[in-house]
Amino acid sequence: MATIATQFTSTSGSGLLRLRLKRVERRRKVSAFALILPLLLFNLIGFVFPIGRMMFNSVHDDTLLNLMPKTMAALSRWDGKELPDEATYAALAADLKHSWSRRTAAEIGKRINYQLPGARSQVMSSARQAHLLSTGPYKAAMIKINPLWEQKSIWHTLKRGTSQYISEYLLRSVDFQYTGEGKIVASPPETAIYRNILLRTLGISVAVTAATLVLGFPVANLLATLPLKMSNLLMFMVLLPFWTSVLVRTTAWAVLLQQHGVINDTLMALHVISQPAELIYNRIGTLVAMIHIQLPFTLLPIYSVMKNISPSYVRAARSLGAGPFYAFWKVYLPQTLPGISAGCLLTFILCLGYYITPALVGGPTDQMISYFVARYTNQELNWGMASALGVILLSATLLLYYVFNKVTGVDRIKLG
Repeated sequence: MATIATQFTSTSGSGLLRLRLKRVERRRKVSAFALILPLLLFNLIGFVFPIGRMMFNSVHDDTLLNLMPKTMAALSRWDGKELPDEATYAALAADLKHSWSRRTAAEIGKRINYQLPGARSQVMSSARQAHLLSTGPYKAAMIKINPLWEQKSIWHTLKRGTSQYISEYLLRSVDFQYTGEGKIVASPPETAIYRNILLRTLGISVAVTAATLVLGFPVANLLATLPLKMSNLLMFMVLLPFWTSVLVRTTAWAVLLQQHGVINDTLMALHVISQPAELIYNRIGTLVAMIHIQLPFTLLPIYSVMKNISPSYVRAARSLGAGPFYAFWKVYLPQTLPGISAGCLLTFILCLGYYITPALVGGPTDQMISYFVARYTNQELNWGMASALGVILLSATLLLYYVFNKVTGVDRIKLG
């Protein structure tokens, strides 16, 4: 009996110990989660939710559903082959009357104008005159008010408004559009600009990334090999631009590069050029200013990797008969690839979102995709188109990141 009691007490004690350990582990997990909760909420509110909202806005627009409910209900039964029937025109007249009295006709016109440029004023004029209609037939009356309502293109545009989920914005952002019959075709050359803007954005980003790599690699190598006192001084000069904002640095380049700026005046004084060179409001000014701003972002990851590379590797290669270039190419450079990958990826992603620098020192053909996102957001108030351009840029970035991961491997990136 004593043995059984002892075993029971031992079993109960071990069970109690396990219970206490589980409680301690649970408290540790709760404490750890409480510590990361502010960061998690910050990422959700400041990163995940805005991107999700942007993606949602690119395919969602319920303006016509809310402001023209009778017309949308009538058009849900329209086959799209002939003009709608009298009942649909009566619903249109009723919705336009209501919009005129509620002062929402301008919003309807603006929404239709996104797909049919020039339709805004016609819609508002039709709403004003439809407000005076008292009896039918409404089909003949609406066509008499404005021939716009005799065109099938306007009805196909309204038909697509019967759903709150649309594809017009995404199609326009890659230079496609709907025809009057509702078919998807390539946009005409005079309006097909967005693919060129995306390619321009990618091209400028690649050029800046390559230039910062060429300029930053030797400086990083010098920082990693100089004595500590000299390297600290040089590092201070590298980090000095971080003490000023991007706006101030870009404005400084505008002063330097202008027609009678410091650079042109110096070159003319040295008789290098006979007249001021065009250095600003073009691609040259954009690239120079962006390279200056992005150079530390490429340089610092490379330097952090180079600092940890032992010089004994290169000395061993030299002692085995390798020349200076061969030792650098086969021994030293491969060890710097993680830093090069990190710096170039960071610079490239940052360049994709540039707005201030091209706007201040670039010309009309140097504006990147962020300029048009800001234009649709602040000037035209077309949130759907701004969101669609943002989604296209995000998709291109994720695609390039996927390719980069397959070729180089994200796991090889390290900052120190």
